[in-house]
Amino acid sequence: MSQRFPVTLSSHARRWAVELTEQKSVTGTDGEAAFGPWLAGELRRETAFRNAEVWTIEIGPRDGRHCVAMLLRGTGRSTVLLTGHYDTVGTSDYRHLEHLATRPEALTRALRDSLVAAEAPAARLAHRDLAGGDFLAGRGLLDMKAGLAAGLSVCADFAGEAKPSGNLLFIAVPDEENNSAGARKAARMLPEICEERDLDLIAAINLDAIADDGDGSKGRVIALGTVGKLLPTAFVVGVPTHSGFPLNGLNAAAIAAAIAARLEWAPELTEEGGSAPGTPPSLLGIRDGKTGYDVTTPRVAYASFNVLSYRRTPTEMLDRFDKLCAEAASRLLQELQSRVSATTGQVDTARSVPVHRYETLIERLGQPERAQLEAVAASIAAGDLALPEKCRLITEQAWELSRLTGPAIVTGFGSIPYLPTNLSELPAAARLRAAAVTVAAEAMARHGSAVGCTDYFAGISDMSFLGEAEESSLDIVARNTPAWKDSVRWPPRRALANIPTINIGPWGRDYHTPLERLHVGYAFEVLPQLVRDICRKLLG
Repeated sequence: MSQRFPVTLSSHARRWAVELTEQKSVTGTDGEAAFGPWLAGELRRETAFRNAEVWTIEIGPRDGRHCVAMLLRGTGRSTVLLTGHYDTVGTSDYRHLEHLATRPEALTRALRDSLVAAEAPAARLAHRDLAGGDFLAGRGLLDMKAGLAAGLSVCADFAGEAKPSGNLLFIAVPDEENNSAGARKAARMLPEICEERDLDLIAAINLDAIADDGDGSKGRVIALGTVGKLLPTAFVVGVPTHSGFPLNGLNAAAIAAAIAARLEWAPELTEEGGSAPGTPPSLLGIRDGKTGYDVTTPRVAYASFNVLSYRRTPTEMLDRFDKLCAEAASRLLQELQSRVSATTGQVDTARSVPVHRYETLIERLGQPERAQLEAVAASIAAGDLALPEKCRLITEQAWELSRLTGPAIVTGFGSIPYLPTNLSELPAAARLRAAAVTVAAEAMARHGSAVGCTDYFAGISDMSFLGEAEESSLDIVARNTPAWKDSVRWPPRRALANIPTINIGPWGRDYHTPLERLHVGYAFEVLPQLVRDICRKLLG
């Protein structure tokens, strides 16, 4: 079947995939910082790109990381963006094979041999895949350097044409595995790039990977939108007491646990994604505020949750979250009262637990308290803590300054927002949708592989910052994310690119694990063809 595909596309895709993977770029390491300048140098040395414009875009002052951009000009102003991230998760999980983690050929052989006697179902499947020769292993090969390689192979093919219609803009970005600083920077820079170079950016193709544990039918898809993600949080304040007299107080950790139990898989926060079932919410972290052992019940606790959305706004989601938190606390109070009433009688405890939003907490503060909170927040932001932990600490400080008393629940958000994107009814989006649907329908006849279209890319991706999203819905997120100003640093002007965007990427299995592996036939032969076909239909 390989003879049906142009040698240039397939060979370019495979070579770039291996070379990109061999260059380590773990998020937050020196490797990630070095990768951008390295890639820019490689692109400038590539013969196929001798007439291309290649440059880097620094993420921020003293940040050290760069987006890498390459413009290939044809005729006219119409331009398609090909993009994806180059950072990866860490490699320590490979243990004794870590030295091979970014060497696909050697790792595939070693991993195959190490799994011969594996008993776990996932490991047995991995052994069959690697022994059969259809899959190649490597950290970041699937997620998502093979996608970038497909984009680069299409760029090389475009550069080889005499007078191609339109232009291709390739941008590789860092930090997708953390806070998408790269995609957010690229999105802010795109208007300037287009104005300076007289480009009309008509569509974007994200090249991120899709996982499929089956026959690949769920991985061979073109996604017309992406799921959104928010991290709602509940900061719980109780009434501490000596553990020998628990009826004299109200345990903040118990309230947080009740909220966690009520929200886990809650249908009220589960939204269906078109024809696909929705992903239920799940607890991502829970802790109390104690720093050491003593016999006093926890005064505060903090819980954060993963909530995915397709069309639901942050306002609607937070409304539902608040109601569920109040309901969970109310049920707990009733249950606690019933447990002691039969033997102890009525206990004088809270009749309800009020729910405040972080923004209402701030409204209670006077100017001196707000100034004090801003100073504390800036100090916390300067530290090397995860965003949810920064938000917890700032919320706790705001609570102390409010002079309110427990019990209470303060709700808000604890991380970067990822908004869902959908192709709109605007002409450019309609053309992109038509091109994607047509190419998918033609795939079997043209490339010998069935390809489908799906409404949403199932994973969190940089599409949230490139695609058509409603940025005004971020207002409530900004007001209720304690670390927004100093750690999220969302720009005051429009920050989303708002370009019609789809995702076409490689498929494989088990990314973010030592069993990460890529289906090579699709990634190196079919995928570059699909991307090229869509670009040609869009650019004429």
